[in-house]
Amino acid sequence: MAEAIWSVGKVAKRCGIKVSTLHFYEQQGLIQSWRNAGNQRRYKPEVLRRISVIKAAQKVGVSLDEIKRAFESLPNNRTPTVEDWQQLSKNWQQMLDGRIAYLQKLRNNLAGCIGCGCLSMTSCPLYNPDDKLAESGSGPVLLDQAEQKARAQQEPSASS
Repeated sequence: MAEAIWSVGKVAKRCGIKVSTLHFYEQQGLIQSWRNAGNQRRYKPEVLRRISVIKAAQKVGVSLDEIKRAFESLPNNRTPTVEDWQQLSKNWQQMLDGRIAYLQKLRNNLAGCIGCGCLSMTSCPLYNPDDKLAESGSGPVLLDQAEQKARAQQEPSASS
């Protein structure tokens, strides 16, 4: 990796992704390139680490928006160092723990009412009499509210 300038094809091959994925990451502000005299994109070798962080985070369910916010939190939007990675992964681990807890609760209560307004289940008259939840929105209102509550409870711990 002594070469300071990498072509799109070389980066894509080395990272195991498509060239279009590189372009997409760049459009999303996750990576940066510059143009040479022939108007071809060029990348610094450190882009490999940024893409590795992106791929690792995505594998565990971290969204590109969350990854972008994490990158933006680094001084001068630098490529994550080992110490940065430790902090980023710790924050993401807390977020994922919250999602796992939410999914476990959802799994355990899946047979119950979700507040969709169908009024076809025997429990709907108990949880949603006369479809009163329609005032709160459409679709699975109780599930949506539970997810919003779970996210709100995660936010303070994710910023620490």
